[in-house]
Amino acid sequence: MGKTNSGIVWISSRCVDAMRAHSQETYPEECCGALVGLDEEVAQEVVVTPRRILEALPAANQRTDSPRNRFSIGARDILQAERLADARGWLVLGWYHSHPDHRARPSQYDLENAWPWYSYVIVSVRQGVAEQITSWRLLDDRQGYSSETIEIRPALRG
Repeated sequence: MGKTNSGIVWISSRCVDAMRAHSQETYPEECCGALVGLDEEVAQEVVVTPRRILEALPAANQRTDSPRNRFSIGARDILQAERLADARGWLVLGWYHSHPDHRARPSQYDLENAWPWYSYVIVSVRQGVAEQITSWRLLDDRQGYSSETIEIRPALRG
């Protein structure tokens, strides 16, 4: 593979606004959704720009046992994200979820249920207000995460 730019992820401001709104709407429960866009490392084996998240697709949290601190995305929502990405020549690049009244850092549950390569965006929601937003990638050895720097881009396009 070519050079990687895994430390930076560009996210359209529209996606950030959508994730923040979704996290506030579902508070005090976790929200979740898919992130789709472009990653030249996969498309061309050479990275010329960071991973670009162009759409945030809200999903229903399927967890009924503990939706305040757990999330699960159903097969139908995953398939919908895959189809949209395919139709646009994009990829499913990751997943987002909120942490109600908790920091925007991966939990042990997040670590145990994540997959390498994907970006995991977490929105911290305090008292119903979306605050910090962070992004993480699971290390290949699954022992932890590397943080990704988020750059919010107002006019990001595919």
